Amino acid sequence: MARILIPTALRQFADKQDSVQLPGKTVGEVLGELTSRFPNLRKQLYTDEGKLRSFVNVYLNDEDIRYLNKDATPVNDPDTLSIVPSIAGGATEAPPAPSSAPDEAADVSLSKDEILRYSRHLIMPEVGMEGQLKLKKASVLLVGAGGLGAPLGLYLAAAGVGRIGIVDFDVVDFTNLQRQVIHGTKDVGRKKLDSAIESMTDINPFVKLERYETALTSENALEILKNYDIIVDGTDNFPTRYLVNDACVLLGKPNVYGSIFRFEGQATVFAYEGGPCYRCLYPEPPPPGLVPSCAEGGVLGILPGTLGLIQATETVKLILGIGEPLVGRLLLYDALGMRFRELKLRRNPECPVCGDHPTIKQLIDYQEFCGMPNREQTHEPVSGDIEPTEVKAKQDRGDDFVLVDVREPHEYQIARIPGSRLIPLGELPKRLNELDPNAEIVAHCKSGMRSAKAVDLLKQNGFKHVRNMKGGILAWSDKVDPTVAKY
Repeated sequence: MARILIPTALRQFADKQDSVQLPGKTVGEVLGELTSRFPNLRKQLYTDEGKLRSFVNVYLNDEDIRYLNKDATPVNDPDTLSIVPSIAGGATEAPPAPSSAPDEAADVSLSKDEILRYSRHLIMPEVGMEGQLKLKKASVLLVGAGGLGAPLGLYLAAAGVGRIGIVDFDVVDFTNLQRQVIHGTKDVGRKKLDSAIESMTDINPFVKLERYETALTSENALEILKNYDIIVDGTDNFPTRYLVNDACVLLGKPNVYGSIFRFEGQATVFAYEGGPCYRCLYPEPPPPGLVPSCAEGGVLGILPGTLGLIQATETVKLILGIGEPLVGRLLLYDALGMRFRELKLRRNPECPVCGDHPTIKQLIDYQEFCGMPNREQTHEPVSGDIEPTEVKAKQDRGDDFVLVDVREPHEYQIARIPGSRLIPLGELPKRLNELDPNAEIVAHCKSGMRSAKAVDLLKQNGFKHVRNMKGGILAWSDKVDPTVAKY
């Protein structure tokens, strides 16, 4: 019997279990038992051709099976199999005011006030005056001023990193305040860059702060990143994550990576002195909508603090040149179990970006690569959408239709639309018999992403009259009934 650890993002397809004990002599046999017991897991783990998806990694104890015997790797009784999918959570999409290049000719020293400020560093032999001067000479770019960017900004400024750039184009929202501790209630509605820089300046006025209020794109990424020693990735979406990775590899910049989801997090250092890059771990992104963001799946407010501080620690270690960096090691954190685990990462010699014979030598269209075309640019209508106002009109007319809420029960307790019927998306495949295939059905969720998947699932199973309520219950609150709480 082998123990299989099921990550949070996949537990909805495994009766909410976090681990199971299953028989099998090889990894393939054990995974076969897993997908037999939980059929809905199969399409999350395997392609239609039966191959393990490239954005899902399987580890036997702490070894990636891709570098063992893959599915044929033998499994023994005490062994543990870990499923490690790519997760999206972080801060905000990466976001140029032109950055000033560092004045390399300038001598760097510490003033009397700085010596007092950094005294607890200076009396440590591992840091000392030499190390503190390294910090002051260093430059770090933070991609995002949200969940991960908040502790990163506060602590890197406090530590005395001399020049910190921040890329972000979002504004502070009430929903940010549960975890983005660099912003306060008074900052709601302000640009995150403004409130973040204000907080960091208050902590340490000796740090030079540079702002980039724009989306990071293939057109501007290299120009922005090239002026910094270390890049810290706090993004929450796959196009920007692959963009940051590829730009770091092309420029030879270390990429201090972190990601979060609900109670779990990952951290490592990519693209550092022959180590692996993000594509070595996840060669391809998951299909759009398969991996929920923090906005859809939620996140423990304290979690980005833990992961952001790990990223900050790795950044300072790299600057000082001390300790053992998280290169070739993936750190997994489970807040519920209060456990840290470490898995080995290897550089893939066939990686298209950092491999022995790279095929990607310039930045590409990452929205297209991740299967997420920009609808605003293409002006393509979304098939099957219905506006919340139209749904309300149908209710008022007494039209015969079924409004299906595919959110989770705990979300249904927060806010609901009168007359809706709760069938969580994860339960929908086994509850299709509760719905009439010939009935008119409107599906909704929080923002429209999960309900779009529900519409696709219903159509694939012969339901003929199914539509997705555009914008979900958030749009219902905005356009129909403002007494319905937003979350």
